[in-house]
Amino acid sequence: MPSDEKQQAAVAGQGAAADAALGNPRWQRVQLARHPKRPHSLDYIQRLFTDFQEIHGDRRFGDDPAVVCGMAFFEGQPIMVIGQQKGRDTKQKLYRNFGMVKPEGYRKAMRIMQLAAKFQRPILTLLDTPGAYPGIDAEERGQAEAIATNLREMSRLGCPVVVICIGEGGSGGALALGIGNRVFMLENAVYSVISPESCAAIIYRDSSKAALAASALRLTAQDLLELGLIDAIIPEPPGGAHHDPDLAAEQVRQVLKQALQELSGLSSTQLIEERYVKFRQMGSFFVDT
Repeated sequence: MPSDEKQQAAVAGQGAAADAALGNPRWQRVQLARHPKRPHSLDYIQRLFTDFQEIHGDRRFGDDPAVVCGMAFFEGQPIMVIGQQKGRDTKQKLYRNFGMVKPEGYRKAMRIMQLAAKFQRPILTLLDTPGAYPGIDAEERGQAEAIATNLREMSRLGCPVVVICIGEGGSGGALALGIGNRVFMLENAVYSVISPESCAAIIYRDSSKAALAASALRLTAQDLLELGLIDAIIPEPPGGAHHDPDLAAEQVRQVLKQALQELSGLSSTQLIEERYVKFRQMGSFFVDT
């Protein structure tokens, strides 16, 4: 095929992909989850908690600004808060590494979680990342090991763990902070094993087919609730959380308050067992007859 015909075919393909995206509700949710004005973890922390005291460093290598960790009070109750932070403008995004966590970030989070378990404080984690940082320096410092350790240790924590996906829940980068007794998603959040663009590049050999991949991935809150992977959907203001961050935070407050009330009466053994059963049931489609 001549080069001009190839170019025309490529343009036509991109146009078709754009047209398909316009009528794709899952792809539209992805765009809302990535909206540049969407509230991030620090926005919710500011609105939900008092006396937040941030803790830095993993006591091994350094601090990771992509994860914000600290102690706070939620309606007078002490709580540990862990949130993935993307950053708002270019300078912040570079500082926060676009929310892509490095090994020291996951180890910092685990340090906070173990402290919470020691003093029997509930934990809230806020998920918002395109995925764990894939750079060579992260691999050299044990990225896979850090994620695997978090998955193991979070399942053993003897204190209540509440997880809320507020934006993008990207693969193991989000799941490393996502093992909880209660797992919620905001209405326009997405949670998936891979980004639509990467999935399209692998499956269709064309990253422009991300909208098609988004449909196949079933990554919306509604999809995950139907599959039994989350406990509930937190409604957002009309048009998305970025239209009214205060109302969005209030919706999160009500859900978090109820979850903590439900979990407060359980012993450490019951919390661990409930968490174990919850995640063991995921992906099982066999029933006894």
